[in-house]
Amino acid sequence: MRDHFPMTALSVNINKIAVLRNSRGHAEPDPVLAARVAIEAGAQGITVHPRPDQRHIRVDDVARIGAEIAAWHVRGRAIEYNLEGNPFAPPRGDYPGFVELVRRARPAQATLVPDGDAQITSDHGFDLAADAARLAPVVAELKSLGCRVSLFVDAGTDAAALERAAAAGADRIEIYTEPYARAYANGNHARELDACVRTAQAARACGLGANAGHDLSQHNLGALKRAIPFLAEVSIGHALIGEALYAGLAPTVRAYLAILAD
Repeated sequence: MRDHFPMTALSVNINKIAVLRNSRGHAEPDPVLAARVAIEAGAQGITVHPRPDQRHIRVDDVARIGAEIAAWHVRGRAIEYNLEGNPFAPPRGDYPGFVELVRRARPAQATLVPDGDAQITSDHGFDLAADAARLAPVVAELKSLGCRVSLFVDAGTDAAALERAAAAGADRIEIYTEPYARAYANGNHARELDACVRTAQAARACGLGANAGHDLSQHNLGALKRAIPFLAEVSIGHALIGEALYAGLAPTVRAYLAILAD
């Protein structure tokens, strides 16, 4: 008999909408409207990753998207707001620092990512042997603001490292899935999928929830979900927005939800 787990939530990352808007320096397309369409199509959450250089999502977007999500709560639908970012990046210009952004926005989840300006996108997880001790006070502060805290980790992160994450107070991990997605595209993904599964299982044994994200698509999501049926959430942006250029945002969101429900 198959074990039954709650449905994996889909959090739509709308950074790419802001990239397109910023390329013209005007107000369109509007990330808030994109968030609204995704929610209307059934997405359970919205993810943004505001960087200090504000290359896509800007500080004012964080507040505007938060207001949109709050309006859905008033209507009786609980939508999760997930803010991603590097908690150690200092304030810069209009960017007040990640913890301050969380303090203002009060998202349901804060996902901590060790990224920097030189990275085009997030490309590795925390080294928990080195980082857990300095993450602990940040995690405690974020949790005092009412946030669930998730730490970005590499697939293959072992049980000892995940125990450090749990000891630091984290609630979840997010498994970095780009190596799996790349291997899937090459037709030889068994090893990378196994690394994701082992890390998810080790996290579960430590009492941590398991999220996943980065380069997930309609092509590779189903295999990951079948291998890790207890995934709490997937955060998907780049592929979803790219696919939506051809099929439309609402139909694309519904297609992802169908994969997760299978």
